[in-house]
Amino acid sequence: MAKTQDFSAIMKDMMGAFPVDTSAMEDAFKSTASLNEKLSGVALEAAGKSAEISSKWTKETLAKMTEMSKAKAEPADYAKAATDFASASAEVAAENLAAFAEIAKKVQTETVELLMAAGKDAAEDATAAVKKATNDVTAAAKKATAAK
Repeated sequence: MAKTQDFSAIMKDMMGAFPVDTSAMEDAFKSTASLNEKLSGVALEAAGKSAEISSKWTKETLAKMTEMSKAKAEPADYAKAATDFASASAEVAAENLAAFAEIAKKVQTETVELLMAAGKDAAEDATAAVKKATNDVTAAAKKATAAK
């Protein structure tokens, strides 16, 4: 009777000859978490500034409406108040939309900078990981060849 070969021992020896370095995965996770934290910071800062602008805009509009809603002595004064309100509202709208545009521009700039830095870091990390893996595999292959 032929005895079957124990492949589990062979596989164990082979896997031991080519060790897996999990530090690259850990570093990638840490890098991703760091990038997400920075991107979240950019988004939350923009949201806070946008909320401030919206709140200020609302308060200014309500103050102007309060002034417009007061009783007037002459009917023509109502038309003038409505015209003044519309004119002031258009001016404030332009200012606030410009402020929102500045926030969006800053978010875009910071996001691009973060992504460019992350891409550069990822390329450097990948290059280092490939070099290390190549060295490890070469060393393991030499060890395996020498053992025969």
